[in-house]
Amino acid sequence: MIGEIIQRAKENKKTIILPESKDERVLEAALYAQENGIADIILLGIEEDIYNLNPTIKDSGIVIINPLTYTKTNKIVSDLLELRKDKGLTVKEVEEMLIHNDMYFASMMVYEGWADGVVSGAIHSTSDTLRPALQILKGKNLVSAFFLMDTNDKTYLFADSGLIQNPNIEELASIAVESAKSYKLLLQEEAKVAMLSHSTYGSSNHPDVDKVKQATQIVKEKDSSIIVDGELQVDAAIVPEVAKIKCPDSPLKGEANTLIFPDLDAGNIGYKLVQRLANAKAYGPITQGLLKPVNDLSRGCTKDDIIGVIAITAVQANK
Repeated sequence: MIGEIIQRAKENKKTIILPESKDERVLEAALYAQENGIADIILLGIEEDIYNLNPTIKDSGIVIINPLTYTKTNKIVSDLLELRKDKGLTVKEVEEMLIHNDMYFASMMVYEGWADGVVSGAIHSTSDTLRPALQILKGKNLVSAFFLMDTNDKTYLFADSGLIQNPNIEELASIAVESAKSYKLLLQEEAKVAMLSHSTYGSSNHPDVDKVKQATQIVKEKDSSIIVDGELQVDAAIVPEVAKIKCPDSPLKGEANTLIFPDLDAGNIGYKLVQRLANAKAYGPITQGLLKPVNDLSRGCTKDDIIGVIAITAVQANK
């Protein structure tokens, strides 16, 4: 899966910012992405410090920007001040935000059109990574997060596994619609969306089950082209033999590839179980709904994980 996404990133190369230049994994991934034509890379930081960590960066073609000396920093300050004017921030406060939080600077670089996307999170928490993006690059759509789970024989999308704690009915439906689009964009295959629950077709009665049922109906009304079914237990969603017993008339036929969890607890627990017990590769959390892509990493990520998310971000930027 990730090899195909990397190839598509190479075919229409984008510029991706990596703010965490103090992390050696990030520098190794930056070098690989630059040298293999996956993306043009911008690192934020001080040249000398970066070269001391990884001398090979010096002749790689990677662009290094120091926010303290960048010629366009004044414009970024001015524009961020305008964007956040409702908060009553002063020029000094905005300067402090940009200097002490590279994600604000990176998000503004994308906002200005000087880069196409951001990948961060090897050092920063998810909240520190995504908060600036939500403040600067949020449009009208609901912003949610998913993981691409690459198993030995199939790739799944798990949502929301990283951002929205307890989505209401409308939010759950929106997550499903956007996830179907994301799966098709990244995997170039039709999404088969399962709205997950502890119940299949009314096997249990509970307000949480009703939420999933109602969200499923809204998805169908919003976009009749989406192949979706729910409420379904996960085995009925992904195991054809179980589907024949529990839901023989389901359009998914036990072949779902896009799994929509009822809340963040279920989604986050689910992806980590599959990652650790099934040895699946987990890429994300990947955001959907922002004006331009800003994606997170696990702080336990490897160089290969970072390369994969760089490629995913580049393909999202080509949308």
